[in-house]
Amino acid sequence: MKVFHKNLRLQDISIMYFTGLAAVMVLLVASYQAPAVVLEINNLAFKPTDAVPSSMPFHLILDPRKELQLAWNISYVTQEVYMELRVKNLRHGVVMGLSGSGELTNIDLVVLWENGKKSYFGDAWSDSEGHVSLDSQQDYQLIDTRQTAEGLYLLFKRPFSTCDPRDFLIEEGTVHIIYGFLDRPLGSLDELNLSSIHTGVQRVLILRPNTPPPALPLDAQTLTVLAPNVIIPTQETTYWCYIHELPKNMLKNHIVMYEAMVSVGNEAIVHHMEVFECSPEIGDVPAYSGPCDDKMKPKKIDFCRHVLAAWAMGAEPLYYPEDAGLPMGGPGSSRFLRLEVHYHNPLLLSGLHDSSGMRLFFTPTLRRYDAGIMELGLVYTPLMAIPPKQEKFVLSGYCNSKCTQTALPSAGIYIFASQLHTHLAGREVRTVLVRGGKEVQVVQQDKHFSTHYQVIRVLREKVKVLPGDVLVTKCTYNTQDRNKPTVGGFGIMDEMCVNYVHYYPRTQLELCKTHVDPGYLQKYFQFINRFQGNDQCVCPQVGVTEQYDRLHWDSFSAEVLDSLYRTAPMFMHCNQSSAHLFPGEWENQPVPAVTSVLEKPHYPCEDGKSPAQSPAQSPAQSPAQSPAGPR
Repeated sequence: MKVFHKNLRLQDISIMYFTGLAAVMVLLVASYQAPAVVLEINNLAFKPTDAVPSSMPFHLILDPRKELQLAWNISYVTQEVYMELRVKNLRHGVVMGLSGSGELTNIDLVVLWENGKKSYFGDAWSDSEGHVSLDSQQDYQLIDTRQTAEGLYLLFKRPFSTCDPRDFLIEEGTVHIIYGFLDRPLGSLDELNLSSIHTGVQRVLILRPNTPPPALPLDAQTLTVLAPNVIIPTQETTYWCYIHELPKNMLKNHIVMYEAMVSVGNEAIVHHMEVFECSPEIGDVPAYSGPCDDKMKPKKIDFCRHVLAAWAMGAEPLYYPEDAGLPMGGPGSSRFLRLEVHYHNPLLLSGLHDSSGMRLFFTPTLRRYDAGIMELGLVYTPLMAIPPKQEKFVLSGYCNSKCTQTALPSAGIYIFASQLHTHLAGREVRTVLVRGGKEVQVVQQDKHFSTHYQVIRVLREKVKVLPGDVLVTKCTYNTQDRNKPTVGGFGIMDEMCVNYVHYYPRTQLELCKTHVDPGYLQKYFQFINRFQGNDQCVCPQVGVTEQYDRLHWDSFSAEVLDSLYRTAPMFMHCNQSSAHLFPGEWENQPVPAVTSVLEKPHYPCEDGKSPAQSPAQSPAQSPAQSPAGPR
């Protein structure tokens, strides 16, 4: 029996052998991890530097027991964030991570751990299974540590962009803060898996405007809208509603600032709050204090949707521009306000009483401009839907040039803040200003949006909108966990795509939104049903939601629906504050043609590398470790 081909020479065999051997050596070298450098904390000498900020103006309590607190400051000059982590009762260590989704996998971590003798501080990351490894590029720079009666403080910093594919890119928008406590010493950090320890998540805006707030007027008065001694239910999520009545015959005032008032001890459970003004067209609104989803609540509460104030955990007080204020009281307003408090109680703590709420600062000395709130995006209607099993499905709502030309003053308006909004499937929201068919400015964008973190965000730069401009609000959804289509609507399992923009001077334009033309949607249903061999009548008299449910959803039906939404004529809702349309024809409006010319933020990286977007799933390499602990 011949083993080799007669033309196969010994030289060829040698080449194959050494090539294979070289491949094995490459794999061995690639998998080898050099020992980490170990430094004793007592040998470290921290040197104060003028670059370290003197204060940490932003604060966030991470866990319900208030054992872990994060404070930070921002340097836009050096493109760095300074962070101070306080550990009240340090046992065996803590982890804190930055994430776009709030999951325990593929996240950027900073870890404090000990092996029974020494404590260490390091930049780490978790892989697709939650396993933790030290990062080969240590981008969290430990600046100082100190032990006080309040606990251990760690001061460190890192750049917005590290150009490390395992690190999180810090940019404007929501950051999911992952935290956890180590319950035993670790001989090596490789022993740690995040799924094996107690963890939690909080959401926050790390990057904030760096302009000082304006001074409050001398005649400013306060109005507090507080929950009336609520016993927080022993369940993870509760939305509590309370009706507050303003004094009768209250004159017109301007709200110039508002802030949260959170009951002491509940700082990590009161997740977010909003104050809504009820519709002026509704008469008396019955008194109510109870769960917002209670079937026995008064129906009139549903007509209290006009946002006056919104706060979420980690948010600072909101100040209005010095020449504008939000009207409250006077003709055309309601005497009734609805406070909504979201309690997040993951540990199911019982017996907690809460009287949290909002404090509004207002002045009877009216400012030059009334501020207004305008809704942009999509109409709340089942005409707009997201197919099931979609990783990224985009819906866009438009405030078109015809509406802004009709409703805005010739000098335009200034947007100074906005509140993005979707329900559970929303992952990203973006509103851009379009002029002359080209994108010219981002109004607001959140690439890691979460419906659990909805706060009014002050823009770093006001956006001027002129008559004839277009405002496009685009929402990206994920429905991979759903077997049925998700339609637009008010229910939490329905969807929305909205940006509530705060602007001045106030106009009669209160709602500038769109939905697909119903006639073209019916043509879509007819086409897909014929294509799928379904001869059953899908007639207009059958509800749109049911028509969506009857379809067989595959990649083709989803792609055709996406194409329909991007190209079919739309119905424009150009509504006055009375909820009536402005005069004009608003049906059969074409989708505005938009050219994207906006440049992405530039973060310089060495060696031509791109800024990191999220931790990559790649093998760990050998980093250096920086010990940490009390000095």
